[in-house]
Amino acid sequence: MMRATLILSLIGSLCLGLFSSISSARFYAPEMRAQDPPAKSAATKSQKIRNPLNDLLDEVQADFDKNDYTAAIVPLQKFIAEKPDLAYAHFQLAYAYTELKRSEEARAEYEKAIALDPKMAEAQLNLGILLLDKDPAAAVVPLRRAVDLLPSQTRPRYLLGLAQERSGDLTGAELSFEGAVHLDPKDAESLIKLADLQLRNGHTARAEASYRRSLELAPQSAPALRGLALSLALQKKPEAADAYRKYLAVQPQDQAARSLLIHYLFEQQQYDAALAELDKTAATQPPDVDDLKLRADVLIAQKKYNEAVAALRQAISLAPADTQLHGGLGRIDLELRNYADAEKELKAALQLDRNNLSYWKDLSTTYYLAGNYPATLAALDVLAKAQTPAAGEWFIRALCYDKLGQAQPALDAYRRFIEIDQDRNPDQVWQAKQRIHVLEKSAEKKR
Repeated sequence: MMRATLILSLIGSLCLGLFSSISSARFYAPEMRAQDPPAKSAATKSQKIRNPLNDLLDEVQADFDKNDYTAAIVPLQKFIAEKPDLAYAHFQLAYAYTELKRSEEARAEYEKAIALDPKMAEAQLNLGILLLDKDPAAAVVPLRRAVDLLPSQTRPRYLLGLAQERSGDLTGAELSFEGAVHLDPKDAESLIKLADLQLRNGHTARAEASYRRSLELAPQSAPALRGLALSLALQKKPEAADAYRKYLAVQPQDQAARSLLIHYLFEQQQYDAALAELDKTAATQPPDVDDLKLRADVLIAQKKYNEAVAALRQAISLAPADTQLHGGLGRIDLELRNYADAEKELKAALQLDRNNLSYWKDLSTTYYLAGNYPATLAALDVLAKAQTPAAGEWFIRALCYDKLGQAQPALDAYRRFIEIDQDRNPDQVWQAKQRIHVLEKSAEKKR
């Protein structure tokens, strides 16, 4: 009844918290090239040039050692003016710009280094990292080249996976993280990202296996515990509740995860357990509208309507313009035969959403059960303008005309009901035929 309108979306909540972006990747610094062939090449070239250029390189290295990247720019620019075709010098200048957060200048120098030496893996990597946050689609190209240049290393594949994920290529990202894990099965970071992508791509069983593997490496990993709980819940596995509780033991302040646990318990019809979790939330913070909606859902499922009414009224005090709250409360008041309260709430809902036919139907039912037959007919007229009346609406219309002593409209409505219903509701068909017989006899007597 209330579930369809009040329950929060599991996937929506999932998207809020699980797939947060990874912290900024580390850039490759020039000194990390000691074992690289391009670095050897640069060193060899520097030995062949005149001493003033060697002095510039020494000055740059001294500035780098002090992390004084501003000071390093001038000697690098002087060196490049003399030796513009040395890729490694452009790489050093790009790195200095990177450290100074001068991204556009850094990008231009990395691209120059790559143009001069396409096999300089560090330049490809740093360019990809530089673009990762602002333009992940552009980062894919240099990072893919870095993967090709460093096929035995996991980090380039991990970075490529991030770029693909952020640019919307979830299938490609999953393959990249899978490749990183294949190279290093103990790379917990890549393993968790792989599991996240498997979950997002709908491969929940694979995601479960990956999360379990990551937990073997890091048993208290909060992302892995949370992901495992989500993957189990999506597969409707009963152990999901315990998995959520293990995660919440590590991250007790994650109310979004607690909400997911409550939804899972609700779906599994473990209503008392769901209420217990809601009580835990209420003990640490005032309940918000979503908490109160969920509490109402659970109470309605238990047929504890009076308690559900209290929860919804509290929610309305927090969100008076929430149409669903008013409509849902009106539906429960109708169930409790509190017709005046039901009428009030349904009218409030219709003020906010005039075209909601469900509320008009509930209002027409409220009017009828309260004995307000003219208002019932008026509500049915509104519905008839929006959609072809069903058999049931013709039956209620007939009853209203009958109660109001309007014999001919009642006869017409009863006959229309019988024509449309085609004996699907035999009790009502029998009642309609009896009333037709009585009304026709009464009309004959008046002639």
